[in-house]
Amino acid sequence: MSKIINLIKSGFDLIDVNWGGIYRGGSYIIIGPRKSGRTLLGLQFALESAKDNEVCLYFTNMRPKDLMIQAASINFDIQSYMNQNLIIVVRVASPNEIYEMRDPDRYLVEYLNDIITVVNHYNPSRIVFDELTPYIGFSNLMLLREAFVHTLEAIEDRDITSLFVLGEPATQRAQNIVDTLTNEVTGIIYLKKSVNLLDGKFHGGVATIIPNVGHTEGQFAAEYVIEPFKGVIIRKKEPEKHPNRDITEEFNATKSRIEELIKEKPGKTFTENLGAPSIYNKNDFMLILNNQIALYKSTGQKFQVIAFRLDPVAEVTRLLSRKDLLDAIKASTTKKDKVCEVDNKILLLQVRSKAESLIELMNRVARNLPASDQATREKMLEAISVHFKEVNEGIDKAEDMMEELLLGKAHEDNFYLPLNKYIG
Repeated sequence: MSKIINLIKSGFDLIDVNWGGIYRGGSYIIIGPRKSGRTLLGLQFALESAKDNEVCLYFTNMRPKDLMIQAASINFDIQSYMNQNLIIVVRVASPNEIYEMRDPDRYLVEYLNDIITVVNHYNPSRIVFDELTPYIGFSNLMLLREAFVHTLEAIEDRDITSLFVLGEPATQRAQNIVDTLTNEVTGIIYLKKSVNLLDGKFHGGVATIIPNVGHTEGQFAAEYVIEPFKGVIIRKKEPEKHPNRDITEEFNATKSRIEELIKEKPGKTFTENLGAPSIYNKNDFMLILNNQIALYKSTGQKFQVIAFRLDPVAEVTRLLSRKDLLDAIKASTTKKDKVCEVDNKILLLQVRSKAESLIELMNRVARNLPASDQATREKMLEAISVHFKEVNEGIDKAEDMMEELLLGKAHEDNFYLPLNKYIG
């Protein structure tokens, strides 16, 4: 191994956040039951290697098509990286027939030695062995330890980072075998499935990372979920909510933001060319919103979603209809903006987050209302209430923004403010 030991990304946020990554040239073991996310973590480990333009050797007993499907489930086009020789898949044969022989340990040693032979041939930066369980059923644990340590040292001498996947031991003998291996590696990742589905959407459980060598930060554990197109990720803890405190704090924050915007009202007219915006259904709007969040994560391009709500009394008294409000919003926005009607609200995605853009928008909406005189316009402004949500680092998906904008009636009045508060 080289004299300087660097940390590299593992592809698993529990490790990368708490340990800063894994050691280049280190060895790690994942242990967990079936369907706990072991293979997905192995693929995430391999994907990190490929993204860094480094070669990963992936040992598997899965059929090629099955492996591609697993990779696709986390948005990993493994075939593309295979075509670039950044992922080299080696399919290993099952050793089942060996256990019927007189001295299976001797043949199992050869299996472990074969890993060295293949590694020497391809000289990768990382290896993943998914999974090693069928090849470690030694009767002589001392022989197992010697063979495994010999394999590790041969890999480590080439500064190759290794990840071995093991099944959860079901018997004491299996536990002894696993203990023999885990004592020799740099760190261990345990995956324990939850009995019930998390969030009612994705399955997962509790992940624990334990260091043997280095990683002086120590042991960490956290709930994880397996999410489509993302893989195994740590489940974010929801902050504790107080029924009065969180509403009050959110209202005060929104009020403060509005006051700041009003102070920053521009003295000039907003001159961007207007045009009819596109109107989307809720599903398409959510998809666009997710794409916009992803763009923000990668480029920092801010945006906000503004929700307009019309007092039902205004419609009953024929002061203003929701169609009138929609027409006023459409006449006040640009082709870049996205509009959606959800329940009793009209949502507008505005790909700008400057103070003047929000204030100018509100003034334009006010001017475009179908009022015959100023007194009628004032009544209309009182009947329209507004709330907006600006994207931030804590927002990961469309639902994070929409939840607040589409609050139930019991909480709406704590967030929505009359449109005339924005009008100068």
